[in-house]
Amino acid sequence: MDRGRIGLASLGLVAALGGTARAADAPVTMVEPEPAEYVRVCDVYGKGFFYIPGTETCLQFGGYVRFRVGGNSREFTPDPDGPYDAVYGTAMRTRLDMDAREETELGTLRAKIRLEANQILSQSAAFTVKEGFLQLGGLTVGTADSLWTNEDGGVSDGLLLEENDWAAGDFQTNRISYAYSVGKLTGILSVEDDGTGDWRPDVLGKLVYADGGLKAYLMGAYDEQQYDGLQGYANYLNRFTGRDPDGAFDGAIEFQPDNYAPGDDAFVLKGGVQLQDLLLDGSIFKVEGHYAFDPSIYAVVTSLSGSFGFGQSYLDPSVIPSKFQIGAAYSQEVGKFTFVVSGAYGQTEDLNVAYANGVNLAAADGESYFAVGGDINYKVTENFTITGEVTYRDLDLPAGIDDFDRTFGFLQFRRNF
Repeated sequence: MDRGRIGLASLGLVAALGGTARAADAPVTMVEPEPAEYVRVCDVYGKGFFYIPGTETCLQFGGYVRFRVGGNSREFTPDPDGPYDAVYGTAMRTRLDMDAREETELGTLRAKIRLEANQILSQSAAFTVKEGFLQLGGLTVGTADSLWTNEDGGVSDGLLLEENDWAAGDFQTNRISYAYSVGKLTGILSVEDDGTGDWRPDVLGKLVYADGGLKAYLMGAYDEQQYDGLQGYANYLNRFTGRDPDGAFDGAIEFQPDNYAPGDDAFVLKGGVQLQDLLLDGSIFKVEGHYAFDPSIYAVVTSLSGSFGFGQSYLDPSVIPSKFQIGAAYSQEVGKFTFVVSGAYGQTEDLNVAYANGVNLAAADGESYFAVGGDINYKVTENFTITGEVTYRDLDLPAGIDDFDRTFGFLQFRRNF
């Protein structure tokens, strides 16, 4: 082999290897990976909100699970002296809230859904939609508590108890409402479906003054068809089934307002004042009352009969029209405990009391009633509370019918999230 050719070939190989080494030492441009979009906290609307990935919409999940053991006495029952003069049982409620909000050029756009299922005395129930509404700025459209009982303006009705808050009328409905605030004043107007099927709705208004721990409100409700509608009572009457404790009658009796006129409208006023942390740290003091110019579903005496359940809306729908009611409540935090005392006094409309077959028993001219109750709440840990509540209410009636009274109580375990 020619030694010259071998030498040239060797030089070429060395040159090639040297070039390869220099190429490997040159800087390399790396392509950065796309940053992963993790869930971001949204602190615009308070705790618990997060941004839905890829949007500016904030979403919050919340709710609670609660379990109760309780019972009630029922003086007015088919067997007042037997084993069925009181009812005891258990009840569980599961609630899930979904709240979506974002800012627009027209104000906050919001949608809320509340799902709820109740299992009473081991009888389960499917989830139902308790709330489903949308809001844009001050406009609210959808299903929610009536303005009469909702916390629009930052204050709601009721006298601070966990369950039996002596609310004068308490229900949900489809409504269209608008709220407008100027300084410390907020005004709300609400047009609500009363369930009568005609074209005329109920109209409600609310004026709220809020200044720190002081809140005061005044409300008016125009009931376009007095004493019926949302509750769907047959023939606008309300019945207790059974016999009275003295055995004066057996069957069903009805309470009808003496001045009731089917098709007539009605008007009710309600107002209240609440002081929070103004008397003592951790305290709430509240006074509330209503006056009905005509018999109306917005002013009733509730929970006088019925079996153990979650509260007024789950008891026997035996309600009696109330002319006026005044009540007060005080709540005080002491360490992990919160104590509540509450009471109310009122008077019914003038009533005609009769058998279901139309035979009159008596005329009741504005009979008085009262209610008292108390809560003890213990905060076991964050988001877990044990509550005990006992309430008593009594309705005086003419001789021969006897009084209706009822004691109700429960022990509750509740986990919020």
